[in-house]
Amino acid sequence: MFKRILFCADFSENSQYAFTYALNVAKNYSSELVILHVAPVIVHLDELSTYLPSETLEELKTLRRKDVDRQMETHYLQKMGDFKNSRAIIKEGQPFLEIIRTAKNEGVDLIVMGTHGRTGLDHMLLGSTAEKVVRQSTCPVLTIRLPGKKFTMA
Repeated sequence: MFKRILFCADFSENSQYAFTYALNVAKNYSSELVILHVAPVIVHLDELSTYLPSETLEELKTLRRKDVDRQMETHYLQKMGDFKNSRAIIKEGQPFLEIIRTAKNEGVDLIVMGTHGRTGLDHMLLGSTAEKVVRQSTCPVLTIRLPGKKFTMA
């Protein structure tokens, strides 16, 4: 049923909790688990090139990549035990767009991601990556919320 599952990793507590679901579904269906982290573009490094030498820019990129690799290993890869049918992809860009693109390009059958459950002003200002993915995805999306979070009506 699910040959390839895309797990969206943002290293948050919610994402770590959702990872257990993605891993268990992948094990149960003997699926390939693709772990995707999208680093948002905060500052275009090209714009910094007028202020910093190119060597410094490359060092910043290398340090960022090493940090993401370390977090990927710590938060997800070490927790997979004997499950070996997986690979990690790291991209840079607008998270929901890269998730949708990767799902399409990889032929994904299911997307699994944590949701922060933002409401009110936080939701208006920050938006919801999960909501955008659910709306745009051509395959099913399983969103997982951290237990203990309660919905309250205003």
